Amino acid sequence: MNLNELLDPVETLCREAGKRILEVFRRDVKVQKKSDESPVTEADLSAHRVLSSGLSGLLNVPILSEEGELPGLAVRGAWERYWLVDPLDGTRQFIRGSEDFSVNVALIEGHQPVLGVVYLPAHGLCYRAASGAGAQSQDGSDERRDITASTARSPLRVVVSTARSGPKQKTLLELLEPTDVMLRGSSWKSCLVADGTADLYPRFGPTCEWDTAAAQCIVEEAGGIIVSETFKPLTYNRRESLINPSFFVFGDPAIGDSLRALLPQLP
Repeated sequence: MNLNELLDPVETLCREAGKRILEVFRRDVKVQKKSDESPVTEADLSAHRVLSSGLSGLLNVPILSEEGELPGLAVRGAWERYWLVDPLDGTRQFIRGSEDFSVNVALIEGHQPVLGVVYLPAHGLCYRAASGAGAQSQDGSDERRDITASTARSPLRVVVSTARSGPKQKTLLELLEPTDVMLRGSSWKSCLVADGTADLYPRFGPTCEWDTAAAQCIVEEAGGIIVSETFKPLTYNRRESLINPSFFVFGDPAIGDSLRALLPQLP
């Protein structure tokens, strides 16, 4: 099965996982703590079961899920191809009642995402891409459409996290003025750059590889750029830690030039 043939069944699995999440979202959410003190809910675990079962039937490759077993690099380093999954990206927003949570599924080959699906159940919105095939989006009422990252506009439209801020982000927004700032959660922020709604998403602070991989494929297939704070490509399964560096997502290379000039002024 080639990458294009995988897109429809992966999207179907993400939508099914989304249904399970919404079933929990509509009632009281019981929150547990994982070993790293991060929250997990019945919705995370239910979506994980749907995706793990379904993806294993599509390709006989390992599955690395936030809610599954997390082997060390000594094991993972031998993987040439694997699924990278966040069953519920934005668990903290989900617990607070925000609708900005997503289901993220990526296929990784050679340390890079080659297929990505991001589904936002509460919005009925799906983004997807496969290497060499472009990127698409679809909401509940429209046909699937091709998406393309846009050239920079003035004021610059910047999307940032609803859950995290800090001195670097605050200073950057001041230096970039004038800006229109949008607050969103989960990997939706990267997808908004991919579809041209936003020009820039700066992320200072920790994310995990399963938070970014699916959206990275979508951004890059839409003609956008995602790089670390030191302007190196984001790669996967190269380190013992699954924590990403800080990064930038933008649609216009000129924004990257501006960011390079501003970085020395950030705290």
